[in-house]
Amino acid sequence: MLKQRHHCLILSVFTLLVLGCQEQKPEETHPNVLFIAVDDLRTELGAYGNEFVLSPNMDALAASGTLFNHHYVQVPTCGASRHALLTGMRPSKPIHLSNSAIEKEISERPETNVPETFIHRFKQAGYHTVGIGKISHSADGYVYGYEEPVSQKKELPHSWDELVFNAGKWKTGWNAFFAYTNGENRQSLKKQVKPYESGEVNDDGYPDGLTANLAISKLRELKSKEKPFFLGVGFFKPHLPFNAPKKYWDLYDETTLPVSSNPNIPENISLKSLHGSGEFNGYALGDEKASLQASVSDAYAKKLHHAYYASISYIDTQIGRLWQELKTLDMEKNTIIVIWGDHGWHLGDQRVWGKHTLFENALKSALIIKSPYIEHQAQQVENVVETVDIYPTLLELCSIGNDYPLDGESLVGLMNSNKQQTRETAYSYFRNGISLRTEKYRLTKYFRKDTPTVELYDHSADPLETKNIADDEPEIVNRLLPLLEEGNTGLYSKNL
Repeated sequence: MLKQRHHCLILSVFTLLVLGCQEQKPEETHPNVLFIAVDDLRTELGAYGNEFVLSPNMDALAASGTLFNHHYVQVPTCGASRHALLTGMRPSKPIHLSNSAIEKEISERPETNVPETFIHRFKQAGYHTVGIGKISHSADGYVYGYEEPVSQKKELPHSWDELVFNAGKWKTGWNAFFAYTNGENRQSLKKQVKPYESGEVNDDGYPDGLTANLAISKLRELKSKEKPFFLGVGFFKPHLPFNAPKKYWDLYDETTLPVSSNPNIPENISLKSLHGSGEFNGYALGDEKASLQASVSDAYAKKLHHAYYASISYIDTQIGRLWQELKTLDMEKNTIIVIWGDHGWHLGDQRVWGKHTLFENALKSALIIKSPYIEHQAQQVENVVETVDIYPTLLELCSIGNDYPLDGESLVGLMNSNKQQTRETAYSYFRNGISLRTEKYRLTKYFRKDTPTVELYDHSADPLETKNIADDEPEIVNRLLPLLEEGNTGLYSKNL
């Protein structure tokens, strides 16, 4: 009997040791979420194969998490893209293509059981939600015009427990969004500014450094809370103006930087599919004006690539600071980190400087999800995915249910390498058109009088989208058109 008791004691001690060594799974504690939105971040990162840009922190997050190599936004403009992200729904009426989508569709509505956004759903599920910077369309989450005083009207009235921002010497969120180091901004200087600046300042000499400081302070506060948290952090760069501290410009030799490998108008299209870079040209002191008639000089194109890359490196450092703080606070092992670019940007591609097209350059953006689950680490997903997929993905990762329809589909199966995805398509909308992206093709249909109204690009043979082959491949067009029309949920008349 004594011997049997001795064996039982040894077995009990061994069991306790094993259990003690087992790390508690994130799903048992409802993992925190650090959601980082980066404005105008196309796939210009080392993780995506860019050999020139210096983005070590985002590259490391991608290497240790899941990198989505073919992520596409619903709308290539800030407010509308974020509306799709937040609601998990594709555009179904014209206002959903506007930067006013969130203000008009969400900010005026009373609270109901159906959440206004996925952040609201986290709040309903017991998460403490904090927003810093540009998560919805507004630079600080409040509804007011570029040159108006800050209002008290929230864009997302029911989503945030806390909504905070440090505008610094620029005083308002929108002033900070277009900030120059002297405390002025694009509005106050009446657009008599360059579209770039190399500032002789430290990181907090521009607003994104202040945002990182505030987020770090907030992480320290959240450490002591009993609730899990959702912390949204929205960085402004590399949105125009391409302004960053000089030390990030100094990382690059401008003469070695590339220019666009596709600076020409695609063959067999209407110029209505493109635009004249109006936002970019609105910076009146730019070295040259962009147009569809001729490319800017290679020297200026290199300057602008330099500015864009410096802005990315600046933001990469801020993201690295947040990641390091999670490690310091011993919170990384129970926190999901998401990096999402709200759309792409033409860097002179197809002679365009800006977003606002239905071409690959404007629609493809960065998406990285670093999950604490070991099966999601060091993964690369080649499948075509959409921004609306992020909503159900985060709910599933955090074991939060929903009983209302979403257009998005959870990506957790892809992150698990189970390849569980019922479709491999992405729908995007703009310029009176719908664009369908499949693994091999991009088919775009424009609901307009200007011809051609249908464009087809074969990405296996023409990844730069240099030639519309719709007239050459009618069988492929006819096969894909019904699939494209499935994405037309009343947005456009099908009779055009």
